[in-house]
Amino acid sequence: MERSRESSGGGSSGELQSLRMAAPITVVIPTYNERANIRELLLEILALGPEYRVLVVDDRSPDGTAVEARAVGDSRVELLERTGPRGYGRAVVAGFQRVLERRESDLIVSMDADFSHDPSVIPDLVRKAEEADVVIGSRYCPDGGTLNWPVYRMMLSRTANRYVRAILRLPAHDGTSGFRCYRREILESIDLEEIRSEGYSFLVEVLYRAWRAGARIAEVPILFKDRVKGKSKISSREIYRSVFMVLWLRWAMRKKRPD
Repeated sequence: MERSRESSGGGSSGELQSLRMAAPITVVIPTYNERANIRELLLEILALGPEYRVLVVDDRSPDGTAVEARAVGDSRVELLERTGPRGYGRAVVAGFQRVLERRESDLIVSMDADFSHDPSVIPDLVRKAEEADVVIGSRYCPDGGTLNWPVYRMMLSRTANRYVRAILRLPAHDGTSGFRCYRREILESIDLEEIRSEGYSFLVEVLYRAWRAGARIAEVPILFKDRVKGKSKISSREIYRSVFMVLWLRWAMRKKRPD
């Protein structure tokens, strides 16, 4: 049964404040060769408040990312070292599943490890979750933007997002942003085992499945900064791949349940 998209049952500000005090907020960070960034990022997230926990999901990074994460030495940091096939989507799903199994966090944040997502914006995503099931840190909503991106990459990303909105009719300007806050209940409503996409395709698929399950989607403007340290893992090829995935996703979900 789909949850009503018109429902406003996000609770009052006081109720959400009580929720945040009662349950930790877990930040899931997939990593591969992020040794140069991970320690500083973890320290900045932990400094946001005692309610924050971090789950680092590392894909057997040969550069010692896992060693750096352990070196933080804080009980609020958990390291999940994956085995099997690597991949951004697989890592994020593994992180979500770990958090959902423990049922400790009602709010789950996903973000990149390279500081392209500013950790100081996390509380803004959490606050916006008062009125939404999925909150996107958006480059393309009003007041959002990008910094230090070449023009061709920015145009490719904007075009891909317009295409996603047109085909899937998602109520979001930035369907390929990995900086998000999810309510636990909406992730529980998705069959995470069914997801096979990677990269940008994975981000679109999770958002679309959540929306089809009745998720209320909101956006918070962010300034996306291209990484300074390390090497990007997602190429322009991932955006092109998402073009075909979007068509498949629209067809596959229509077969399951009409709009």
